[in-house]
Amino acid sequence: MNVTYNALDKSINQNLISFYLLYGDESYLIEKSIEKIKKKFGNCLLGINYILIDESNINQLIANIETPSFGYDKKLIIVKNSGLFKKDGRKKTATPIQEKVCAYIKDNLEIIEESVIVVFVEKDVDKTIVYEQIDANGVICQINELKPIQLVKKLKQICSLYRVNVDDTTLNYFIESCGTSLQNLINEIRKLIEYAGENGTITLEDINRLSIKQIDSIIFELTDNLATKKINNALQVLDNLIYQKEPPQKILVTLYNHFKKLYLCMLAMHENKDIVDSLNLRPNQSFLITKYKKQASYFQPETLRNLLEAFVKLDYDSKNGKMDMDIGLRSILCHYCS
Repeated sequence: MNVTYNALDKSINQNLISFYLLYGDESYLIEKSIEKIKKKFGNCLLGINYILIDESNINQLIANIETPSFGYDKKLIIVKNSGLFKKDGRKKTATPIQEKVCAYIKDNLEIIEESVIVVFVEKDVDKTIVYEQIDANGVICQINELKPIQLVKKLKQICSLYRVNVDDTTLNYFIESCGTSLQNLINEIRKLIEYAGENGTITLEDINRLSIKQIDSIIFELTDNLATKKINNALQVLDNLIYQKEPPQKILVTLYNHFKKLYLCMLAMHENKDIVDSLNLRPNQSFLITKYKKQASYFQPETLRNLLEAFVKLDYDSKNGKMDMDIGLRSILCHYCS
């Protein structure tokens, strides 16, 4: 049975069942759900009534289910990144381990329900035969990153607990700068809370001064400077990235992907296509559409194509020892700011 995160949370508080499959992008909320399951389960003694399984020892899953949890009524098994929920694109049949686990669950369901709770944790899943078994006999919950409006609400709650003030506009800028990973945002907001102090107020200046911005956010800033021909500012943004120990190759790839999205955004607007689909944005990234549209308007199609070709050529030249990556990036920025 597929459920929402709120429904999952409610069901855990009421009563634990034998099978859970938790997957998605939001690792913080997934880990929080696991902690709630463990707390509801009770005392966890590793190796006795609490077992950890991953892809390296997935073959031991059935043996661990069958082994009694000596001294305890039930056993809790956490299975992470097992490979049980991945299809081989070249084959239409299930893998041997998938068939084995699926058959075991089907044949021993009553015994499992009496003695074991199994929590599968994955980044993403395919609808394998094991997935179908969990869907029929347990709870499946996809836990993706929250949308900006949900993140703002959650971050405001955290600030309120510490009696620190912050408005929605500032929090939206904070999310644009630091990304949509809840774990990362919580880490960053704690620094700002400490800096502001009780009854203080978090400001845009505080975010710019103290927060570690995601590289994608910094690339937006670099592009603004590139579009408005502010070469010194563009180079300063590049210097800051290098100072933060971002590898030049990663900077190049991020720049290429960013300008490719600007080009695709331009084409989508021209052909009246859906921009979210054209840029392959996640649901919680739809707030970026306005920024992509604005930056795309700065450039001509030919300019964007030339930039993309320049990035590709730099990648080739750097791999063949013809050009230093750092120098090449600066050369491209100077050329298109001139």
